[in-house]
Amino acid sequence: MSLIVQKYGGSSVADAESIKRVARRIVDTKRAGHQVVVVVSAMGDTTDDLLDLAGQITAAPPSREMDILLSSGERMSMALLAMAIHELGESAQSFTGSQAGMITDAIHGKARIIEVSPLRVQESLDAGHVGIVAGFQGMSRESRDITTMGRGGSDTTAVALAAALHADACEIYTDVDGVFTADPRVVKTARKIDEISSDEMLEMAAAGTKVLHLRSVEYARRFGVKLHVRSSFSELEGTWVIPDPKDTVKIQEGEPLEQPIISGVSHDASEGKLTITGVPDVPGKAAEIFNLIAEGAINIDMIVQDVSMATKTTNISFTLPGEDGERAQEMLNAHKDSIGFESMDFVPQVGKVSLIGGGMRNHPGVSARFFTALRDAGINIGLISTSEIRVSVITDVELLDRAVAAIHTAFGLDSDEEATVYAGTGR
Repeated sequence: MSLIVQKYGGSSVADAESIKRVARRIVDTKRAGHQVVVVVSAMGDTTDDLLDLAGQITAAPPSREMDILLSSGERMSMALLAMAIHELGESAQSFTGSQAGMITDAIHGKARIIEVSPLRVQESLDAGHVGIVAGFQGMSRESRDITTMGRGGSDTTAVALAAALHADACEIYTDVDGVFTADPRVVKTARKIDEISSDEMLEMAAAGTKVLHLRSVEYARRFGVKLHVRSSFSELEGTWVIPDPKDTVKIQEGEPLEQPIISGVSHDASEGKLTITGVPDVPGKAAEIFNLIAEGAINIDMIVQDVSMATKTTNISFTLPGEDGERAQEMLNAHKDSIGFESMDFVPQVGKVSLIGGGMRNHPGVSARFFTALRDAGINIGLISTSEIRVSVITDVELLDRAVAAIHTAFGLDSDEEATVYAGTGR
């Protein structure tokens, strides 16, 4: 008997009929001889509705109370799903994050997992039940408060449980048939990827691919959890994310053994760009700036610095979540005198497009083709960032879709058939 952890996103449990459909899939899996643990997100737009409701009450809700409010969405889903499974003649028990042993730090809204002790879930499985766990939430042992992990935290919950329970696989159900070479909402001819390495999936998630949450891929990679990304709206085989990169490279007969393996194109329109001008070009100023940003729990993505030899000053540009831009400016302005910079400029929304693939650094032709495709599409570049398996650029957000399509075509990733999008969110 194998143990499978299944995670269902908000679009998969959006209403009563969707919950019944998911229940049937779970029951079919159990009756096929598997033990099943299920992690659920909040139904449809429930989280957004709760955020809007809180906004009608106060412009500055306490973070502790906000976590208690938002955690209720997943609790609704888990209880309703358990009821649906009982209606089909199987037994199920639902658990909150804290009941399932998800122990986190005390940071509300962005909690990170410290320990996973799913004793009650294991007992439920041993008794023949389906275990259903509310995603995205846990409990701080330090504060004894409910915490939430931020958007996409249900993916991380599922992977963490799969690792702790030594599951054979972790199935992440979404509203698309797997991981595609680009967002099928933008590139209709995007091709589904059958297998991808954890490293490449990590880069795609970091670059904006929404089908898997970045933290969940990091967790799976670290603990060797095999992920299977598939649709809850179809029975098709999805995409396997394999922890060991060597298992994902399949060389066809006659092809060179050393070559770039292009996996796909990712994009993100949720970031802003902050430029700090006239920073004294002396050691420690960048550390001072980014220590301030870190104290505000603000994530930084791309960073570019240039130096003026004449004025002995530098300009530092970096991208960050657009919603954190105002707070970052306030923190930096409060220390303007000590840092010594002249001014700041913030663009609240920019477009980031990334090409993902193995072996790219050792193949300069990849970069040449990438930038040629952008040039031919009439797209100007702001910032550039590269890694072993990724090259990313920042451009105007209005040109983002055109950039994705141009790069996707330039690298021969287009399919002859259009991809199917069932519910529209990609989660």
